[in-house]
Amino acid sequence: MSNESASEQTSTYDVVVIGGGPAGENVAQYATEGTDLTAVLVEGELLGGECSYYACMPSKALLLPIEVAAASAHLGGLRPAELSAPDLLARRDEWVSRYDDSGQVCWAESAGIDVVRGWARLAGPRRVAVQTPEGERVLQARRAVVLATGAQPVVPAPLQGLEAWGSRDATGVQEIPRRLIIIGGGVVACEAATWMSALGSDVTMLVRGPRLLSGAEVFASQIVEEALAARGVTVITDAQVAGAERVQARDTGLGRIHGGTVTVTCAGRSIEADEILIATGRRPLLDGIGLETVGLAPDDVLAGRLPDWLYAVGDASGEAQLTHMGKYRARVVGERIAALAACREPEPVVEDVPVPQVVFTDPQVAASGLTEQRARDAGYDVVTAQVGYTSAAGAALLRDDAHGEAKLVVDRQTGAILGATFVGPGAGELIHAATIAITAGVPVRRLRHAVPAYPTASEIWLRLIESLPSEVLHRPGKG
Repeated sequence: MSNESASEQTSTYDVVVIGGGPAGENVAQYATEGTDLTAVLVEGELLGGECSYYACMPSKALLLPIEVAAASAHLGGLRPAELSAPDLLARRDEWVSRYDDSGQVCWAESAGIDVVRGWARLAGPRRVAVQTPEGERVLQARRAVVLATGAQPVVPAPLQGLEAWGSRDATGVQEIPRRLIIIGGGVVACEAATWMSALGSDVTMLVRGPRLLSGAEVFASQIVEEALAARGVTVITDAQVAGAERVQARDTGLGRIHGGTVTVTCAGRSIEADEILIATGRRPLLDGIGLETVGLAPDDVLAGRLPDWLYAVGDASGEAQLTHMGKYRARVVGERIAALAACREPEPVVEDVPVPQVVFTDPQVAASGLTEQRARDAGYDVVTAQVGYTSAAGAALLRDDAHGEAKLVVDRQTGAILGATFVGPGAGELIHAATIAITAGVPVRRLRHAVPAYPTASEIWLRLIESLPSEVLHRPGKG
């Protein structure tokens, strides 16, 4: 840590990290762990970031009990579980530490990482100005400044000025609206539709494109849409929102202003709701952070055109907006900073790592690597295998109504897996095996000898591999 006192205007550290979310924390940890480097995290909100309090943790705290309750209603020998909205929200509050980040601060301090509360911006090379509650403070970096500023919601012009919900409002919900409109068809929209409908909202989703989860395999989108419809969610695709308005907000009498009725105009019809959630994506938060003071623009950050002392990680880098990928890249950057400080050659950067993702709808969607279409677009000659999720006895045992699909995308020339998608109960627990296989480039002829335990859902791997053409399974080669 810096030897200068916090009361002095300027403090010097080896590494200054702007943003204290998971990616920022990981950079600081990996840069300093086992070294004599010093680091400071600058955070204007809660240390731990979006994931800990407003995204991953609260949404999964809400969704997993809902999934268990649904399973109990379709598993012979069990009486269906009843959801308790107050208890479910209390569980959410526990998982977000009641929006108290003292535990995260304790972790940072125990790791020898300083924390500065305030809003930071670059003020020149290796120089960061922080507006703290006590006034401006300057942090000088000896070796590196890291941008871990996250992302901010994108709100289309026709939907601005509505006092609409964002994802934070949806995960932090206290009063359940009777009718909810969700604008969007991505992960946030689908997951929010799942928990809000389970909590009692009549949910209508307005999706701009032709299907939900546009980046997923088509069959995954179809299964999720069918599952949401079965929950009573209305999904309208190819929905072009022409405008929206809200009647004047009203005072609930509890010291809170509650939004009035929202009316959305779409394809010549009007849809009314008590609340509206805008889930139309997020963009890297790079405006207003002083890039111009070092001759840069946001596009330079997204293209990786950075001086050797400046790094970007997590959502701010323009890479996949997923906590685990942000943490991975942060570990790489942290280790690189430590290696350079020790005059060691850093590990080479691996650019084409597969990106795994789980959508915690019911059923879950889990995918890693390339979809078939993206693989073809990238120039691969591919073969695919697709089987029913319950073709594996272990998967069928998970629920009496278990259903879904699984698919592999394989490079015809090498036999290596390029991508995998699983849709079904517990699918999220299957995807890491795919990520390992893709990362290692293991040919499917070799994976035939990875014997899955019976009866488990992992046996779906055997069903998929058996469904591939023999030309791929028996191509001569090592293994």
